[in-house]
Amino acid sequence: MTSVESKDLPAPGPLNDALRDYLRQFEDAKERAVQLFAGLSPAQAQWQPAPESWSMADCLQHLNITAEQYYPAMDGAIKGGRERGVKGTPPFRHGFFVNWFVRMLEPPPRRRLKAPTKFRVGLGSADETEFPKFMAHQDALARRVQQSGGLHLARVKLVSPVSPLLRMSLGQCFALLAAHERRHLWQAAAVRRNPRFPPST
Repeated sequence: MTSVESKDLPAPGPLNDALRDYLRQFEDAKERAVQLFAGLSPAQAQWQPAPESWSMADCLQHLNITAEQYYPAMDGAIKGGRERGVKGTPPFRHGFFVNWFVRMLEPPPRRRLKAPTKFRVGLGSADETEFPKFMAHQDALARRVQQSGGLHLARVKLVSPVSPLLRMSLGQCFALLAAHERRHLWQAAAVRRNPRFPPST
């Protein structure tokens, strides 16, 4: 059993429009990753524009690490919400600060954000396994969205793995992860557009 799976979570309830939109966003991330990475050689995926810059594979590794860090909090929130019967239907009203941060994550980046220590990649450590891991994480995130069916996505809360002081709603967590993926897939696309990006051999 790997950490991307969610065996202990209860059966999903009915999906609402908000959940269906999160599912679409994670599916879009899969399609975008296929467009960017299909046919790339390991050398291309691991090419860095500068010594301290991320490669395309580094971008995926960062997203994979981030998803892994969020699963325990998400699973606990979903399970706890089910046990407490915290049910609801849209529209949901989420907190201002996390909503603002989600908007800040959307590409193209409006400001440079330093990755939290626990989410940082080891430059040069990403390899050809990052792409299939990323695709598996999209399926794992989609399962958690489906397992949230029927829950009140604003009242079910979780603590961010970044800091115990940062709480967010379950709906905001899905929105944040989806926006974060778009940001770093945009970054990977920018690497591929670099005039010095190595050609196919």
